[in-house]
Amino acid sequence: MIPGLMIRSSSIHAAGCYTTRRIRKGTKVIQYDGPRFSKREADERYKDRFITYLFSTSDGGVIDGFGTAMFINHSCDPNCETEHIDDEIWIIAIRDIEPGEELTYEYNLHDSDDDDADCYCGSAGCRGTMFSEDEVKRRERKARRALKA
Repeated sequence: MIPGLMIRSSSIHAAGCYTTRRIRKGTKVIQYDGPRFSKREADERYKDRFITYLFSTSDGGVIDGFGTAMFINHSCDPNCETEHIDDEIWIIAIRDIEPGEELTYEYNLHDSDDDDADCYCGSAGCRGTMFSEDEVKRRERKARRALKA
């Protein structure tokens, strides 16, 4: 983790992660890390939880995030993105970020039983959802099939 990250109140969602220093485009900001589980184990473990900090990995598992990275909120106009590097998940700056800015990335939620994942990022191009574009299309197809049945 780079120095100068802090957690404070966010207009996007409760608390957010902010930087107190300039971060250059391409910088590895922080690793998303925590205990790892299979998706099945995580679904069972957290079936009654309203909020989780689960991050899907490329091997089909999930990371139960803890620490500073779990406070990075979703935005439809993010200043960071996630990248799988070896067996790790990193939050990377996709543009220069100025001191005082909230760090954000696009969650691209998928494979969820949740009915909604409304977005409140407030960006001019807000899509209104934290679901990935593929997940939105999948749900639209599913809804059309249900109407036909």
